[in-house]
Amino acid sequence: MTVPHDCSRCCISRRRCLQLVSLAAGAGALGSFTRAGAKEAGGPAPGDHVDAASLRPRPDVKVAGCFLEAPRPYWLGWPGTTYDLDGRQKEYRAALAKSAGSLGIKAALAEKPIQTENGLGRWIASVKAERSHAALVILQHIARWDWVPRIAKELGVPLIVFAPVGTAFTGQVAGGGRLKNVLVESTIKWAAVEDALRMVKAKRMFEETRVLWIQGKNRNETVMDHLGVKVRAIPRDTFNTEFDKQPATEEVKDVAAEMRRKATKVVEPTPTDLINSARSYVTAKRLLAAEKANALSMDCLGMVTDKLVPTPPCGGWTLLQDQGVTAGCEADLFGAMSLMMSSYLLGRPGYMNDPVPETYKNTLITSHCTSGSRLEGFDRPPAPVIWRSHSESGLGVSTQVIWPVGAAVTLVRFSGADELIVDTGKVVANVDTPPAGGCRTSVEIAMDRMEDCRDVLGFHQVVVLGDHRRLLEGFCELHGIRHVHSPEHSTFAGGARS
Repeated sequence: MTVPHDCSRCCISRRRCLQLVSLAAGAGALGSFTRAGAKEAGGPAPGDHVDAASLRPRPDVKVAGCFLEAPRPYWLGWPGTTYDLDGRQKEYRAALAKSAGSLGIKAALAEKPIQTENGLGRWIASVKAERSHAALVILQHIARWDWVPRIAKELGVPLIVFAPVGTAFTGQVAGGGRLKNVLVESTIKWAAVEDALRMVKAKRMFEETRVLWIQGKNRNETVMDHLGVKVRAIPRDTFNTEFDKQPATEEVKDVAAEMRRKATKVVEPTPTDLINSARSYVTAKRLLAAEKANALSMDCLGMVTDKLVPTPPCGGWTLLQDQGVTAGCEADLFGAMSLMMSSYLLGRPGYMNDPVPETYKNTLITSHCTSGSRLEGFDRPPAPVIWRSHSESGLGVSTQVIWPVGAAVTLVRFSGADELIVDTGKVVANVDTPPAGGCRTSVEIAMDRMEDCRDVLGFHQVVVLGDHRRLLEGFCELHGIRHVHSPEHSTFAGGARS
């Protein structure tokens, strides 16, 4: 479902427009779900500790592979008779074992290379019997490209085709790469194969994720088409009710103290505000554990509007994001899916943003009141964090993360379960509030490949550090998702502003 996002053309307020955007996105998502599931009873008490690491999904991932070659000895045909087939096979077997170990997946190549149609049929049957989640074929002769369509069709699982340079021409790579759920890597760099295996694991993480959709008054569970994420809707009041039950335990006090100790600066929030922010964090962990869930997306702005909590959950969401647990804002499900993409595939947090065109400098300001701080990866040092009040309400604790000026960034947004917007740019500034209005984390970006910043697609895109365009496009190709980009040339009648 396409959701309108140009609030400037509405006759209603910006905030009401944003509420409708979030609700419409959610309604469109639910329209394509299938029914499933019910609530599990029980859960940790307010004084129990929940390890955030235990909330991250750990799926079983099985990848079956093989070498495809011509019967030996052959005369002519790339990679050539001087190519060391046995040596390369030994090298790739070792590389696959190492990659599988580092990614925590199961991956193995057939004992012998496949040279005949009968051999191929037996291998396909064995992969289907093992119920592998994906397949990997390594081309070792250019004449074996005619087997790729058959493998893709009969297996019906994502297929990685590794074609080391010397085993493919442009036509073969282009043709194979346009088959559904097939990713072709024509390179001698094994890192490309490891990236593809990472894509397989990320998709399995989506499939093993239950996200809590905390909004409205109803309870139900559905499964999102294509991505396979289980979406458990629970009443919005569940969170503020559990928050009210959460005392300032030793864990809460320790979290609040750590927030203050590690911050670059604390501006508006009081010690009580930090305690309440830590209570939000602990409450969220307890709720996720009780519901056997791995991520959440909550109508936080509505709760602040109705004065149901003394602080928005922005600070707690930062702590969760830094530990690989998706915590999304404004009950925007596709925003949460986009945060999961950053977490599961790219191994780092980002932040969902409201996009603001800066027309004088032709840049984009991406603005929200929460952001992950471990921008380079969950195991890397955090960026500078300043604890601020929530800019729209003046309440409690929100997050201002200082992003590195000059660094490349990627903007990613699921516009539907089967379409991903991917754009890139470079950080040019961090915008303070005040003098500007808007949200506390406000990052100014010079967009790549775009004449006019007003043409940036989407709303609530997720900003993530680094240029990940090729990796995200590969994920889409492997899993049958359409990837789109903002237009390079101006769509405005008068053309791009100089």
